[in-house]
Amino acid sequence: MTDATILAEREPRLPARTDPAVRPDATPDGGLTVRGLRKTLGGRDVVAGIDLDVAKGELVSLLGPSGCGKTTTLRMVAGFLPADGGVVTMGDRDVTTLGPERRPSAMVFQNYALWPHMTVTQNVAFPLRTRRVPRQQATERVREALELVGLTHHAGSKPTAISGGEQQRVALARAIVQEPDVLLLDEPLSNLDAKLRVSVRDEIRRIQQRLGITTVIVTHDQDEALSVSDRIAVMHDGRIEQIAAPAELYARPATGFVASFIGSTSVVAGRFLAATSVVPRADDAVLVRPEQVTLTDGSPVRATVVRVLMRGHFAEVVLAADGAELRAFVTGVAPAVGTETGVRIGDVLVYRDGVLVEAAR
Repeated sequence: MTDATILAEREPRLPARTDPAVRPDATPDGGLTVRGLRKTLGGRDVVAGIDLDVAKGELVSLLGPSGCGKTTTLRMVAGFLPADGGVVTMGDRDVTTLGPERRPSAMVFQNYALWPHMTVTQNVAFPLRTRRVPRQQATERVREALELVGLTHHAGSKPTAISGGEQQRVALARAIVQEPDVLLLDEPLSNLDAKLRVSVRDEIRRIQQRLGITTVIVTHDQDEALSVSDRIAVMHDGRIEQIAAPAELYARPATGFVASFIGSTSVVAGRFLAATSVVPRADDAVLVRPEQVTLTDGSPVRATVVRVLMRGHFAEVVLAADGAELRAFVTGVAPAVGTETGVRIGDVLVYRDGVLVEAAR
């Protein structure tokens, strides 16, 4: 039986609890609000006064390159790192000055942070034991959490005896068992291979939706963010450049940085501009997605195929003309390197001073 089958068959309902030993600051709302959050390290503003609203039950990804401030933001929200300015509110309670143990949140760390000498059950039960939850209640909650992540068959195993994906689910169960209002995950899939990442990310999304937990995930993987998020906040140099639903973020990236970071784009220049109906200003940047580039002999705009990159069920074809490069996605038989072909361009993105001014044909 596969992990996916196990998880599909085990979806117990975790009842709401009000145990003050576990959730001392729990609120009825469960949403997250961040205002003016700031952190300076080494004389540099790692987080430069960001604002963020996450609705109850919503999953928001903080997406960006290494060093953009996303993990620092998460650690301040969790309470593991003091903020130099700003306010963090969970539900209707200001938790800015509270330690992580007093916030109605739980965090899944990048390295999972499992105790190797403890069994899976003991690892999951650990936060309940430290908060003195009655044994019978803790036992039931651990059982429910392990059922939810499909690991009851590994209850007595040590972390070293299970796979990386299973270790990740142990860490998730340990967070869920605390019944947080806000779930925080720091690069939860970065230690897994590509195929396993897809499986585990789908499990995380299913569990998050099943429980309706307000969730923030930090990731540098755009595919991961696009696949699981209700909204994505793209961070750059300590600021949020844009926050939007995945489809809107892809179709109308607000800045040139967002456009270059989300998906693939090419700069439309030289002869390729004749393949569009857009007449930009001299200092505008015109970008196009590969799926908007069509290879057709019916176009007078000609280009040469310089590379063909196989991407599985399609090929990414790199074209050159007048010293400019363009990329196109081609299904079926891809043209050979050195072939000349016509090019037609559909929707383009026009940026002026780095800001989107047009998304048109």
